[in-house]
Amino acid sequence: MQRFFNLAGALGFLMSAGMVAGSVMLYTRIPSITKHYMSELQTELTKMVTDMVPGKIDDVMPELPTSTGPAVELPKSPF
Repeated sequence: MQRFFNLAGALGFLMSAGMVAGSVMLYTRIPSITKHYMSELQTELTKMVTDMVPGKIDDVMPELPTSTGPAVELPKSPF
């Protein structure tokens, strides 16, 4: 009977030590796990938005001017 209690105590200690070690390991890896899932989410959202926005926007947008006109004169001060 004494062996059973010793075995149960040893197993309980091993389970507790394993839980503490697992908790510490998870706690130290939370930032990297969060960064990984945030980058995956950002990539997925970028793909979704790219698919939602049609490619014809470039056809509708006017072209930017390549040159500018003369400078605009400032109004003369009344003083």
